[in-house]
Amino acid sequence: MMGEERREKIIELLKNDGRVIVKELAEIFDVSLDSIRRDLTILEQQNKLKKTYGGAIPSLKVRTSPKPESERYKDPSPSLDAISKTAAECFIKENDTIFIGAAGIQFGMIKHLPTNIKLTVITNSIVIANKLKDFENIDTLLIGGIINSSGSITDTISIDFIKNFVIDVCFVTGGGISKRGITTASPQGASFTRTICQISRERVCLAPSYKIGVDMFAHAAPLELIDSIILDPEAPSEFINYVNNSNINIKIAHVDSL
Repeated sequence: MMGEERREKIIELLKNDGRVIVKELAEIFDVSLDSIRRDLTILEQQNKLKKTYGGAIPSLKVRTSPKPESERYKDPSPSLDAISKTAAECFIKENDTIFIGAAGIQFGMIKHLPTNIKLTVITNSIVIANKLKDFENIDTLLIGGIINSSGSITDTISIDFIKNFVIDVCFVTGGGISKRGITTASPQGASFTRTICQISRERVCLAPSYKIGVDMFAHAAPLELIDSIILDPEAPSEFINYVNNSNINIKIAHVDSL
C-alpha cells in the first residue's frame, strides 16, 4: 500500500473511531511506528487531524458538531474502560451526590457503579439518565436545558440550574487535557465544566493518554482546580511529573486488571 493510500485509510479510521493510535495503525498496515508518525505529521500539516501523545484526533477545523450517540457510547477500549472502572470504584462513598457528564468515558462508569450503597447522581446526559433509572440504589437528577444532538445539555439554562446544588464528587473530562488544564471544543461546554468544578467538593479528572497534551479551543478549568486525575499506563512521564509537582493525586488505571 502506497503512503498516500494509507493516509486516506487513516482519515477513514479517524472519522469512524474519533481517534487513532500509532501502535494500532502500525499493526493494521504492517509498517513501522516511524512510518505512521510521518503519516500523521503529513496529515496534520494538511489540517486533516491533530496529533496527540501516541496517536491523533480530528482536526479542530473539522470538529464542528458533537459526536452522535452511536459513536459516543460505543464499546470502549480497554484503557478507557480501566479509567472508568477506577473512577467508579475508588472515589464514591455511600450517600454521595456525584456528577457524571455526557462523555463516553463517563458513560463507561455506569456498569462499574456500586449497587450496594445509596447514591445520588446528577447528569447532563439524557442517555445516562435513562440508564440510571434502572438502578434501585441511585436517585438520578437530570439537569434541565436545551438538548443538543449528542443528547447532552450544556447551555446557559443548565449552568444556572446546576448552581443550585452542592456536589460531593464530580467526574470531569474534556477534549484536551494539558498543563493548561481541561479544554473543550465549545465555550458552552467549557463554561459548564468549569461551573461543575466550582460547585463540587472533590473534582476527579478522567484523562486517557490520547487527550494528554491536547489544547482545544475553550478553556474549562485549570489543573489547580482538580483534586485527582486518573491516567492510563500510556500517559507520558513528563505530564505525570508535572501533575505530581502540582500536588494533584494521581491514580494509574491498570488495564490488565479488567
